[in-house]
Amino acid sequence: MTTATASSTRTQSRTEDGNQDKFLTFCLGREEYGLPILAVREIIGLIDVTPLPQTPSYVKGVINLRGKIIPVIELRAKFGLQNVPYTAETCILVVEVAAEEENGTPFQLGIIVDSVREVLDINRTNIEPPPNFGTSVPLSAIQGMGKVKDKVVILLNIDSVGAKQGLEKIGNEQPTLRAAA
Repeated sequence: MTTATASSTRTQSRTEDGNQDKFLTFCLGREEYGLPILAVREIIGLIDVTPLPQTPSYVKGVINLRGKIIPVIELRAKFGLQNVPYTAETCILVVEVAAEEENGTPFQLGIIVDSVREVLDINRTNIEPPPNFGTSVPLSAIQGMGKVKDKVVILLNIDSVGAKQGLEKIGNEQPTLRAAA
């Protein structure tokens, strides 16, 4: 290993370790949720989403982000929450989701949220398992409950939220052209 490679590896490792306990928080209604900051690629304002036929109601369609087709879901609908009109704070979080297959390629997914809050440091000692009752969010989608001062942040497992739906195929499939008859 060259010195430059070793240095780059150490820097990357240090960066990932330093961000391990950081979560980007956002709101759906009054509830505050968090995603590991390392999964978030970018935050963009609400843009036109091209709808897709025959998809679940929470799949809003796809966007073209700098030449890359990215599937978009509405997290409110995915979690069965009441539909509300979009506001100036409504945005799309572009996140990276692990592929379902072991050797599959991770893919990007856009999730529509009501508003973005802040980046919080939540130490592992302040994260508890999710309760076994009383939530509209599927337990498999909850990584844990983060205790921050006097509030609780629902920490999501983005791989569970997106990958199990086969959404990676939407952004990765190449269209097939048919010859005119």
